[in-house]
Amino acid sequence: MAINIELSGHYTYSRILRTVLPSIGMVLVTSVYSIVDGFFVSNFAGKTGFAAINLTFPVIMMIGSLGLMIGSGGAALVSKIKGEGYPQKANRVFTMLVQFGLLLGLVLGVALAIAAPAVSRWLGADEPMMDECVQYIRLNMIGMPGFVLQMAFQSFYMAAERPQLGTLMSVVAGVTNIVLDAILVWWLGMGVAGAAVATAAGCSVGGLYPVFYFSSRRNRGSLKIVPSRFIWPYIGKACSNGMSEYVGNIAMNIVTICYNMQLMRYLGEDGVSAYGVMMYIAFIFAAVFIGYNIGITPIIGYHYGAGDVGEQRSLMRKSAVMIGGLGVLMTLSSELFAGPLARVFVGYDAALTELTIRGMRIYMLAFMISGLNMFVSALFTGLNNGVVSAVAAFTRTLVFELACVWILPALLGINGIWMSWGIAEVLSLLLSVFLVWRFAPQLLKK
Repeated sequence: MAINIELSGHYTYSRILRTVLPSIGMVLVTSVYSIVDGFFVSNFAGKTGFAAINLTFPVIMMIGSLGLMIGSGGAALVSKIKGEGYPQKANRVFTMLVQFGLLLGLVLGVALAIAAPAVSRWLGADEPMMDECVQYIRLNMIGMPGFVLQMAFQSFYMAAERPQLGTLMSVVAGVTNIVLDAILVWWLGMGVAGAAVATAAGCSVGGLYPVFYFSSRRNRGSLKIVPSRFIWPYIGKACSNGMSEYVGNIAMNIVTICYNMQLMRYLGEDGVSAYGVMMYIAFIFAAVFIGYNIGITPIIGYHYGAGDVGEQRSLMRKSAVMIGGLGVLMTLSSELFAGPLARVFVGYDAALTELTIRGMRIYMLAFMISGLNMFVSALFTGLNNGVVSAVAAFTRTLVFELACVWILPALLGINGIWMSWGIAEVLSLLLSVFLVWRFAPQLLKK
C-alpha cells in the first residue's frame, strides 16, 4: 500500500530525497517506453525501423507532453489552493483538469492519425521508411488519451501526497509495454507495428487506471475526482503556469526533429540511429531531473501559498546542490560506459557503433549543467510564475539549442551537431542565473 507524504513542514536533504524518489522512479519507468521499443525494433527488425521510430517519436511526444503541461501547472495550482486552506476547491480544479486532458488527448490523437503520411514526409522520411513511420504514428494514437493523462498524473500524484502510487502505476505500465514488445516484436515478428501497439497499451494502463482510482472509495490521497464542470479561467491558469514544462518539452522535440533532419543530411539513417541511442541514454538521465522537478514543484507551490519564505529559500539551495552533484555523476558515467551502451542497441553494425560512441562522448557532456537549467524553470512554476518559467524553458531549447544545431555543423561538420546541446546549455546557465537574481527575490517576498 502506498504511504502518504505531506507537503508541509521543513525539508532536510534526506526528506527531499525520500519525497522525490517515487517521482523519479515514476518518470524513469515511463521513459523506458521508447527505449524498449528501440531496443526490440533495432535488434529484431533492423535499423530502418529503428530510424523510423526515432524520426516520428518526437511528434508523438509533442502531443503527449500536453499532459505534462496540464499536470505540472495544475499540480502547482492545486497545491497552492490547498496551502491556502481550500481542499474542496482543489478537488474540483483537479477533476476539471483530468477531464480536459482526456478530451485533448482524444481530439489531437485523431487529428495526428489522419495527418500521419504528411507528417512523416515533413519529418524527412524516405521511401523505405515511410510505411513504418505512418504505422508507428497511427497505432500509437490509439493510446494517446491515456498517454496525455499518464503525463498529467505524474505531477498530480505528488500533489495528492501519494507519489508511491505513481511509481507503482509506472512499473505496471512499463512491464505491460516490455512484455508486449517481447511478444509482438520478437516472438511474432510484427516489427514497428508491434512496438507501437505495446506502447499504446502501456500508456492506456498508466493513464486510465488512475481515473478510476481517484474516483473510488479506495482513494486515500488528499485529491479526489468529484463532480465538476469546466471553469476556463482555472484551466487557463493551470496551462499557462505549466506552459514552461510544455514549451521545454515541445522545444526539445522540435530540436530533436531538427537534429534528425541535419543527421539525415550529413549521415543518412545511420546518423538518426546513432542519435537515437544517445537520446535513449539522455531520456534516462533527464528522467531523474524531471522526476525531481515533478516532486519538488508542488512542495515549492505549497510553501508559496502558505507564505513560508524561509522554507522556499532552503528548498532552492538544497535543490541546486543535489542537482549539481547528480549532473557530475551522470556525465562521468556516460563517458565511462559509452561503448557498452552503444553496443546494446547497435552492436550488430561496427561502423554505426563507432559513430555512436564518438558522438555520445561529446553530446553527453551537457548533463554537467542541464539539470540546473531545468530546475530553474520548475522553480518558477512552483512560484506560480508561468511566464518567467516559460522564458527559461523556451530560450534554453528553442532559441539556444536550435540556433546551435543549425549553425555549428556548417562550421564544424558532424562534431558541430554533437556539440550543439552542450554550448546551448552553457548559454542557458547564464540566463538562468540572471532570471533567479532578477525575479526570484520578488516572488519570495510575495
